[in-house]
Amino acid sequence: MPSPNEPLPSLPRWADPEVEAHSLDAQGVSRRGLLRRAGLYGAGFAGAMALAPTAAAAAETPATTTAGGDAGGDPDLVYLVGDHHVHSVYSHDAKYTASQQAQRAAQFGLDWMVFTEHSNFGHANAGGALAEHEDVLKARAENPRMLIFQGLEWYIPGAEHGTVFSPPGPHEADLLRTFELRYDGKLLGRTDSTAENEALAVAGIKWLAEQRKSGYVDDVLVLANHPLRLGIDSPHELRAWRDAAPEVMIGAEGAPGAQGAALPGWGSATAIRGEYENKPSAQSWPGYPAEAYVTYGGFDWMTATVGGLWDAMLSEGRLFSITTNSDNHRTVHDTWRNGDWQPGQNFDNTGRLPNPVDTDKEQPGSDFWPGQFSRTHVGVTGYGYRQVMAGLRAGRVWVDHGQLLDALDVRLHRESDRSDQDGKSGKSRGVTLGGRLRVRRGERLTLTVTVTTASRPNFHGVPPRLAHLDVIRGAVRGPARDRDAWRAPDTRVVHTSDVSGRTGTYTLRIPLARAEESGYIRLRGSDGNRHGTGLLGASVDPHGPIPHKPGDGDPWADTWCYTNPIFIEVAD
Repeated sequence: MPSPNEPLPSLPRWADPEVEAHSLDAQGVSRRGLLRRAGLYGAGFAGAMALAPTAAAAAETPATTTAGGDAGGDPDLVYLVGDHHVHSVYSHDAKYTASQQAQRAAQFGLDWMVFTEHSNFGHANAGGALAEHEDVLKARAENPRMLIFQGLEWYIPGAEHGTVFSPPGPHEADLLRTFELRYDGKLLGRTDSTAENEALAVAGIKWLAEQRKSGYVDDVLVLANHPLRLGIDSPHELRAWRDAAPEVMIGAEGAPGAQGAALPGWGSATAIRGEYENKPSAQSWPGYPAEAYVTYGGFDWMTATVGGLWDAMLSEGRLFSITTNSDNHRTVHDTWRNGDWQPGQNFDNTGRLPNPVDTDKEQPGSDFWPGQFSRTHVGVTGYGYRQVMAGLRAGRVWVDHGQLLDALDVRLHRESDRSDQDGKSGKSRGVTLGGRLRVRRGERLTLTVTVTTASRPNFHGVPPRLAHLDVIRGAVRGPARDRDAWRAPDTRVVHTSDVSGRTGTYTLRIPLARAEESGYIRLRGSDGNRHGTGLLGASVDPHGPIPHKPGDGDPWADTWCYTNPIFIEVAD
């Protein structure tokens, strides 16, 4: 494993004009095209990039619409790859500097990342986000092609953690600092699952929404982190956060970080992939089954269960996105440790751990570097911080583990609107991830999925291969009467495409049943190495992800991809 201080090439391969386009994967080609259209590709790349990704970047280009006037339809997208949950020495339990993390993220192909330091007492006592801001600015200057956000890992009152972040601007650190002091559950002693603490969490999200509305910051987003790790994020809390400000609270980690926690021969005999090693506590919501406390193919139970909690929220007809990330604190098989304290110093009085030093001996860790294993792909129509945030908010997101795919494009359209194979018919290409397709009752629908398979070995040295792709469909029933309901009984796998052996770029055209009621579709795929009957039965999910045994959670043993939903709105 390269050391955190090892220098990197000045340009990644896709951004280097000396590298021929035909030698790039699909992601590299699309990223290069995006930069070229933005005037940021070529001789002036480094200097221009240092100026381009600021809060003053051009506003997100509005998505065009389908022939029927559908929201979120038919934009020309480039997918930028990122990680919204990364720690540095400003977190009490992390090891690397911001510069080191950004270097590794660049090495592993990320376009954007978010630093999310824990709002611990030492962090707050030393000035919180204000104290770490200079290190974030330094990392940006050293990595001009990277979009590096400053954020916070919020201890949500009465619940788990969450990512909070905004784009660069004059108040990016002030926003985080004020929010930390006003609404952090740990700092305020408001961690218990009480109605008062739950109300404080909702108030915090509404406060963030007001800062956005007032223009104090250009934008702000919140995502729930590792939602079922402790079982203390109840269904009614997740719904309350979303409903408080759906333009701000946009979703949750579909898969947690710490994917290396149970590498065979590395972690303890009881270690679980993702560090989901918990049992229900007095603070856990009592309605979760015992199966909810582990990961399935590395994904949170909320995401992995077809017809489960994520689907229950989607069945209300409201978008709630998923992501995946590294949650990097300490990388597996790394030989670095934090340096020694100076006399009289500790985290409580410095708010910062000593920089790491090399020991030449492997140190404890559970995480992969940002981009090394977990990737969140966000569809954008332009390059910049606000464009990434707009793509996340719009739900133009798919995620994968282990570099399973190079690219994925998903479009849902009426059968009558289907474009011809070369895309030159002039007809709509349909609605993409996060969008809504409005149809008449009884209309035929077609799902078009263009897959670009992995063109090179992953960071484990193995060429990834997609084996199957599942279409999951559910009905939209409107707002849940029971705010703690976690099942969507009408959601199930409705189609599976066997794509084993297929390579390169290919397109699947999947006819769907006539649209008789409003609903949604989403996709899931895997390398086919480990699967079994889903938790709610074979009629719902015949070959879903399964948990690893304690102490034997090799993340490379089964890799999966998931997409956000596309909604179908049916009218007579």
